[in-house]
Amino acid sequence: MNVRGFCGAAVMSACLAGTVSAAEPAYPGRPIHLVVPFAPGGGADIMGRAIGQRITAGMGQPVIIDNRAGAGGRIGAEAVAKSAPDGYTLLLGTTSTLVWAPALLGKLAYDPLSGFAPIAPFASAFTVLVVHPSIPATSVRELIALARSRPGGLNYASSGIGAPAHLAAELFNFAARVKTTHIAYKGSGPGTIALISGETDLMFSNILPALAPVKSGRLRALAVTSLNRSPVLREVPTVSESGLPGFEVYVFYGLVAPAGTSRDVIERLHAQVTQALDAPDVISRLTADGTDPMRTRDPEEFANIIKAEWDKWSKLTKDAGIRGTEQP
Repeated sequence: MNVRGFCGAAVMSACLAGTVSAAEPAYPGRPIHLVVPFAPGGGADIMGRAIGQRITAGMGQPVIIDNRAGAGGRIGAEAVAKSAPDGYTLLLGTTSTLVWAPALLGKLAYDPLSGFAPIAPFASAFTVLVVHPSIPATSVRELIALARSRPGGLNYASSGIGAPAHLAAELFNFAARVKTTHIAYKGSGPGTIALISGETDLMFSNILPALAPVKSGRLRALAVTSLNRSPVLREVPTVSESGLPGFEVYVFYGLVAPAGTSRDVIERLHAQVTQALDAPDVISRLTADGTDPMRTRDPEEFANIIKAEWDKWSKLTKDAGIRGTEQP
């Protein structure tokens, strides 16, 4: 090849390299869309925005919150599962969308395990077992004894099939070998009001809505569903230490990407979430919503958490004969 030909080839090669570089800038080269599969203003939305702001600051590209509510979070989850695995469409995944819905409803339009690449969790939330003051039980053991003396006679409130209150109560029924009756309401607010009025007997409530009625004596707290006592209810024991060892029910919140997303992208996003959890404003935002920061060493640890929860709840729903119904 003569000098002119060599130079021409070199220039063309450089141009081609520049074209590839322009077409595929270093990640992230454009805004990232974080799909929150619930309505704006809720706990998941607030947490998603808090984490999104930190990722924006750390990666230099805006994280755009895309609320796609409906079907208990399954519409948004399906959309992300079918998105390009390029790191620009992420899902705020929760126990509801990645564990409970598949366990209760069977086959969905997405696979909770193989359809996503776990990135990192950032928060977990537990429930508290509360009863109406008229219920003659001041501990979990007393409640179990009462329920066994009245099979099906006690009823519990929830915000609907597949909600934390529903699954926690069914796990309680199964673990304690008792039967309590489910009464589903259209939201946790109406369920809590029904319990306070005495329309229902007990509820596994989110901690925040239960705090005021517990402190005022309108409800009695028997136990929390975490393995360790809650900082906001230190005097209340856990269900696990109250006669049902190992009992634990919690909701995790974390980021997942479509399956096939590159390892480099997953690790960068995991690092950003981990850094966000070191920020005081993020910690205060999470704790104010009644959640605990949740860290993992690497994406595999989050994948193991999802798999463990899936194994636990799919077995429970099968053994206890719990099935869900489609929700609008």
